[in-house]
Amino acid sequence: MGIIFLITIFVFTGLCLALIWWGRSLLHNSDIPVQSHLLEETDSQTVMVFFAHPDDEIAVGGTLLDLRNLGHELVLVYLTKGEAGPTGGLVAQEELGEARALEMEKVAAILGAKELEMFDFPDSGLKELPLDTFKIVAREMIQKHMPDYVVSYDSEVGLYGHPDHRMTSKAMEEVFLEERQKPGFPVKKLFQVTLSPKQIEIALKIAPGFQRNYPREGKGLPVPDFSVKTTPYFSTLVSMMEAHATQQEVFRDLLPYREKVPEFIYSRIFDREYFWEVR
Repeated sequence: MGIIFLITIFVFTGLCLALIWWGRSLLHNSDIPVQSHLLEETDSQTVMVFFAHPDDEIAVGGTLLDLRNLGHELVLVYLTKGEAGPTGGLVAQEELGEARALEMEKVAAILGAKELEMFDFPDSGLKELPLDTFKIVAREMIQKHMPDYVVSYDSEVGLYGHPDHRMTSKAMEEVFLEERQKPGFPVKKLFQVTLSPKQIEIALKIAPGFQRNYPREGKGLPVPDFSVKTTPYFSTLVSMMEAHATQQEVFRDLLPYREKVPEFIYSRIFDREYFWEVR
């Protein structure tokens, strides 16, 4: 019985490792460097995220958790309360904005964020407003919080094609490029969230949000400069997603089949987050 048990464990372990290897080979390009952390500094730095919607931070949740674990300070800035998103059947549509603001407060607490700033610009309506409106907000947030680094989505696609993402990221990108050489400007680097080419290929096959919105022509997402390993933080990332209770439908696009695959395996397949540095 002992030998049979050991053989069973050996076979099961081998199958798990093979599945992890296969999943990684589908999602990750081997030529993209992998880093342990987003920042090289060991001294405490202030990192500000600049996003359109509460829950946008989930795409880099593992990296943010790692930054906080290393002693860096997090400032979270959102231009909308996400009132145009799905409700998950939990609240009325007209109550969604306030519900999502409360959800975001829970996530900020999980992250141990120093500050949470939420504005009330219209969700899914940012493209109707002048870009300078958001550039003013970007400058004000930088002046107020003096971040050493900023993280946003990319300005070309907005991760999967959301115009709010593009407007928000374009505003921060332009401010960074206009101000970075001026004395007193605190931001050393602006990192934009992106995906590996293989992730994009898979998402266009299985994720409805990508299929509807990702542009089939043009530059597409920027090719990553590097990725950050996130496996140790996956359980806490799941807690962050669960705190965004109304948005579970959205996360099925971001992390497909998560609820059907054991966490030990899933966290080692979806084990990194990708970034491109604005230069």
